[in-house]
Amino acid sequence: MADTRDTTNASATTGRPAILLDCDPGHDDAIAIVTAARHADLVGITTVAGNAPLERTTYNALVMRDLLAIDVPVHSGSARPLVAEPRAAPFIHGESGLDGADLPAPTTPLDGTDGVEFIIDTCRNSEGIWLVPTGPLTNIAIALRFAPDIADRIAGISLMGGGTFGNRTVTAEFNIWADPEAASIVFGYGGPLVMAGLDVTHQFQATPTRIAQVAALPGQLARVLTDLFNFFASTYLSRHDPGSIQGPAVHDPLAVLALTHPELLDREAHHVAIETMGTLTRGMTVIDQRHLVERRESNCDVLTKVDADTAFDAIVEAIAHFAK
Repeated sequence: MADTRDTTNASATTGRPAILLDCDPGHDDAIAIVTAARHADLVGITTVAGNAPLERTTYNALVMRDLLAIDVPVHSGSARPLVAEPRAAPFIHGESGLDGADLPAPTTPLDGTDGVEFIIDTCRNSEGIWLVPTGPLTNIAIALRFAPDIADRIAGISLMGGGTFGNRTVTAEFNIWADPEAASIVFGYGGPLVMAGLDVTHQFQATPTRIAQVAALPGQLARVLTDLFNFFASTYLSRHDPGSIQGPAVHDPLAVLALTHPELLDREAHHVAIETMGTLTRGMTVIDQRHLVERRESNCDVLTKVDADTAFDAIVEAIAHFAK
């Protein structure tokens, strides 16, 4: 069995959501880890291939755990999508997944190499955990297929992915495009589902002023994250039309903040389906925004707007909390 911490009644005793973060660090995943560690009861981290190969996303998660000095288990998961070949994003995150900073080598060992088993065991051992995937949805989909009973035990799934437009293709956001078959399983699982798609995450940019807020903080964590933000900004700005953005979209923390600071985000209920076959639209999140009575029943809360300044203040506070 996977090594799981005793998380029974964790959220009930603290009033904070219990979160299992499934991620592919990734610059914005790193910020999601900090945010979850500060503002939620983070019961575990699982890794998946996405922004970089699995070996590297796992290494990066261990780096972040050590930088935060948190006692949270880290388990590696799926090294490839269900059907498609794995395709990373070095043009955004660099070959390492966290290019741009002098990362300290991790000193604490990986807790396990079966992230799916860890997800299943954790959800069975403690009711009411939120699954928060911020990378391709491979691990979550496999867990739901192997153990469908966990769908009734979790509080829900809050994910980063999708939108009414794409960033990897015209119609597809990277996380959904990377494993649309897995995304289709997750969007059809039948329980509470929150989607932080590009429509909202592009409202949440690491502008120079916001990066300066992080740079003004003391300690190694703030220095590392400042360097990461600056690299992230350079790749984003180089790939966009001049003046079209002020900084990189900090996508992944919004899937956490939707649970820890729900008052900062607006949402609308819609039915969302995943296109898995289209030549031009594979990986598209098809959001039914019609006002026709025959539209399908909602299966997803789609985040539509964020109070970006206040949300970034919550991230700065989280970084400051771990400063040393």
